[in-house]
Amino acid sequence: MEPLGFEIDPDIARASTPPGRLYTDPAIFERAGERLFAPSWQIAADLASIEAPGSVLPVTMHPGWMAEPIVLTRDRSGVLHGLSNVCTHRANLVVREPGKRQSLVCGYHGRRFDLDGRFKTMPGFERAQDFPRSSDDLPRLPVATWGPLVFASLGGAPPFAEWTEDLERRMAWFPKGELRLDPERSRDYEVAANWALYCDNYLEGFHIPFVHPALNASVETESYATELFPASCLQTAVAKKEDDAFEIPRGAPDHGKRIAGYYWFLFPNLMLNFYPWGLSINVVRPLAVDRTRVSFLTYVGKPEKLGRGAGADLDQVEHEDEGVVEAVQKGVRSRLYTRGRYSPDREQGVHHFHRMLAASLS
Repeated sequence: MEPLGFEIDPDIARASTPPGRLYTDPAIFERAGERLFAPSWQIAADLASIEAPGSVLPVTMHPGWMAEPIVLTRDRSGVLHGLSNVCTHRANLVVREPGKRQSLVCGYHGRRFDLDGRFKTMPGFERAQDFPRSSDDLPRLPVATWGPLVFASLGGAPPFAEWTEDLERRMAWFPKGELRLDPERSRDYEVAANWALYCDNYLEGFHIPFVHPALNASVETESYATELFPASCLQTAVAKKEDDAFEIPRGAPDHGKRIAGYYWFLFPNLMLNFYPWGLSINVVRPLAVDRTRVSFLTYVGKPEKLGRGAGADLDQVEHEDEGVVEAVQKGVRSRLYTRGRYSPDREQGVHHFHRMLAASLS
């Protein structure tokens, strides 16, 4: 692959933002699929949907783009597995509906697999030589759990514990085991913009006073802080006196602070937004070079706190973000636009993201 033709200076005071073609070039978009998304950790399922031994759950990884079919299973010992959902005989989908199984059976020619993916039997192959081989097993994928979520990767991702290390250290006090999915508060949004532009917008609070009047009324934008980690970025917002804030226990890093929200970005496309009522998750799903689906997943821990503070009206905030990001997508196509500059005080997260992006794609 040819080089991208741009670098991001590590000194934010000197650095220029990426050229507009990062967000408009189909070749760069496809490169991101192979270099970034295929080997990344992605949310695959709600843990409650795959907890019981014998459970099977078909999942499409990167839907609408790479659309890789996998299946999550719990074997009889309760061990979670991630497997290819493509039969190793003639590529039929093995599991089409969630449910309980003793084994996995392909409905095309009857090839049977154990719940850990190992080949078991196949009619009509009695005279086949050197059969079965290891390639007749379903390929295995790395999986991991965090709170109420199951993550999977198509392979090549960093160790899950390493990817989440800084998040875990900072948020160890947060009761993620109490979170429950609220389907009625979860929805998808279609955005006419490149996926990376949506991430750019998320990674700075610089725009809040200009784009989000209601949110701006709930947080102290002067105290908005950004912290950078090797694979993630954290933004914290301090609540104004009359608004809800976390009750952070003694011994936690932020004890004594009136935090209204923790906004964690895990590279390349996951946003975990912690509020006193629970967790709002944004999964940024690329569909095309100028089209993105953002899945909002709402996990509630303290329903009595819903509707208050920084996480009160996320739908309104989303529509405000969509409007500005879609306008930027039109702008980056301009032949008169080259590269911008970063605010050293307000855009550290965007700069960090761009450096990770350039390093991964180059």
